[in-house]
Amino acid sequence: MDAELRAAIMRSVDEGFDAQIAYTRQLVGFASQRGEEFAIQDFLYEDYAARGLRMDRFDMDEAALAAHEGGAPFSADHSRAPIVVGIHHPRDEKGRSLILQHHVDVVPTGPRDMWEHDPYGGEVVGDRMYGRGAGDMKAGAAANVFALEALRRIGLQPAATVYLQSVVEEESTGNGALQTFLRGYTADAVLIPEPEENMLVRANVGVLWFEVEVRGIPVHVREMGEGANAIDAAYRVIGALREVEARWNAEKVQHRGFEDMDHPINMNIGLIRGGDWGSSVPAWCRFQTRVSIYPGQKAQEKLAEIERHIAAFARHDPFLAQNPPRITLNGFNSEGYHLEPGSEAEAVLATAHKTAFGEPLQSFTTPGYLDARVYALYNRIPALCYGPVSRNIHGFDEWVSLQSLRWITQAMALFIAEWCGTEAV
Repeated sequence: MDAELRAAIMRSVDEGFDAQIAYTRQLVGFASQRGEEFAIQDFLYEDYAARGLRMDRFDMDEAALAAHEGGAPFSADHSRAPIVVGIHHPRDEKGRSLILQHHVDVVPTGPRDMWEHDPYGGEVVGDRMYGRGAGDMKAGAAANVFALEALRRIGLQPAATVYLQSVVEEESTGNGALQTFLRGYTADAVLIPEPEENMLVRANVGVLWFEVEVRGIPVHVREMGEGANAIDAAYRVIGALREVEARWNAEKVQHRGFEDMDHPINMNIGLIRGGDWGSSVPAWCRFQTRVSIYPGQKAQEKLAEIERHIAAFARHDPFLAQNPPRITLNGFNSEGYHLEPGSEAEAVLATAHKTAFGEPLQSFTTPGYLDARVYALYNRIPALCYGPVSRNIHGFDEWVSLQSLRWITQAMALFIAEWCGTEAV
């Protein structure tokens, strides 16, 4: 790509950036928590169609997902919102095809009074846009659209097929991205603009979600010594799970990219419920757990390891030996991946990043889940997860840096133009 075209693309991103900010705010305004993504997906379907993309909209195939090794189980909470794909076909297929993917599901906001800014207001203060999903990842969803629009504004479009994929269930199962693979969508590379601090993800963990149920023996608290407190027993089980977490973290030196991380394996007790009455010894307790695993490890094998550890612990607990905990997979069943350096796609992105940011592209390992695992493990294509600076994702007053987003969008537009080639609109 010559210098004149590079400069024109970067100027075009700048010229459209006010519209991109407004579009991002519009996306943040959708309260698209799990199961509530219908409205935003309908909006994107209509928006993509109006931009001239050919459209596909489809539901999750529960049976196909359950049959796949990377599929997660459905539950009453599983989203039934559709997947939306906008398809660009060139007049003359000369370049390399590309998937641009984002997710629109967001996590709950927590107590509203603990936010300084409206969680769904998209308020802009200086360089920051605030709101649930502003960083994770509605800024990326808008960047996918406006990187393509930057080319169109100067009379160009990709000279290869581009799939613009908007998925759900990224925050809980990863089934949305997997469903696009099962639908048959693939390309020569995928670019996912998750909030990654202006860096490229080199490796990320797999994730397991499971629920543990412990039963107790209810009695009046005046006779509590004759009963068995399920909540107390659950805490003992949590202590045993922490032993697994510690053991897995001690193994980090065996896993490339994780050797220097302080705590790559994080086990989170994210939700706990139990008991029926404050003056009764609780008869039940359930808690939900999220734990990460290293790339190359099979999710079901690691879940079985957890089950064996808890069973061994229970055998030495006087009450749990007679009332063993029950473990049920209730979400993520995913493996991690490692992006091998040296792909042409990464080289093209590195050049685009250097042009936009004026400095070399850095890569890093993240201990979080990414939909990129689908494309790396099953499509077997270069999976580039690369996006803007953000803070407080999943927390209060989440925000994304607008200057970072501008540069990321410039890099994305440059990448698309080089990877796919261009032709006149």
